[in-house]
Amino acid sequence: MKYPLIKPKYYFSLFSEVFSFIKKPTLEKNYEKSTKTKIYDAIGLYILKLVFLIPVVLFFALVYDPVNVQSASMSERFSPLVLLLVGGIILPFFEELTFRLSLRFKPIYFVLSSTVLTYYILTKFVFFTKISAVDDTFITRVMLSSIVGLVLFPIVNVQWLKDKLTGFWSSNFRTIYYLSCLFFAWGHITKYELNVTNVLLLPILTLPQLMSALMYGYLRISFGFKYPLLFHMFTNLLALSLSLLPFSD
Repeated sequence: MKYPLIKPKYYFSLFSEVFSFIKKPTLEKNYEKSTKTKIYDAIGLYILKLVFLIPVVLFFALVYDPVNVQSASMSERFSPLVLLLVGGIILPFFEELTFRLSLRFKPIYFVLSSTVLTYYILTKFVFFTKISAVDDTFITRVMLSSIVGLVLFPIVNVQWLKDKLTGFWSSNFRTIYYLSCLFFAWGHITKYELNVTNVLLLPILTLPQLMSALMYGYLRISFGFKYPLLFHMFTNLLALSLSLLPFSD
C-alpha cells in the first residue's frame, strides 16, 4: 500500500492486527513485513495511541490534573540537553531492557532484565531515591545490581534450567506479557504524589503507560527489540521537547 498513513483503511487494519495480538498474545514473529512496512506500522501505532488518549487528556484537562513530581524534579536537576538525554534516551533504554527485552526468553535477556529490575527495586524500595539520581547510593545500587546479574548468568545457562525456563515462557507467555504491561504502567504512579486520590485513580493515571506497554510488547514480539526501543525514545523525546517550549506552561 502506497502512503498508508493517509488512508483510514490502513488504521482499521493495523488496529485489528494489534488488538488480535493483545487479546491472544503469541511468540510468533512477523517475517512477512518489510522494514519499511514495520516503520509505517510503528508510526501508525503512535497516531492511534494519540487518538485513543484523547479521553484521558480531556480527563486531565477538565476533571483532575495531578502534579507530575517526577518531571518537575528532573527539570530542576538537569539542563535541557541533559534532560533530553536522560529522559529521552537513557531511561527509555533501561525501561525497555527491563520490561520488553525478556518477553522472548534467552538467558542473556533474562539476566539483563533482572539486573536492571534489581536496580529499580533497590532505588525505589531500599534506598528511596530517584532512578536517575547520581547520589551517594548510586555506586552501591549499580554494584549490587551487577552482582545479581553476574550470579544469575551462570545459573540460567545451566542446560536443564534453561530448557525449563524456555518451556515456561512458551507456555505462559500470555501471563508474562500482561504482567509486564501492568508492572510497567503501574510503576509510573511514582510520577505523582502518592496520596489516596492518586492511588484510587491509578488505572486512569497510568492508562497512557498501559497503552504504550501493550503496543511496545506487540512491536517487540512481532518486529524485534529495536522497534519498541526507538518508539519509546521518540515518544519521550517529543514530549520532553514540547515541554521545554516557552509556551508549554
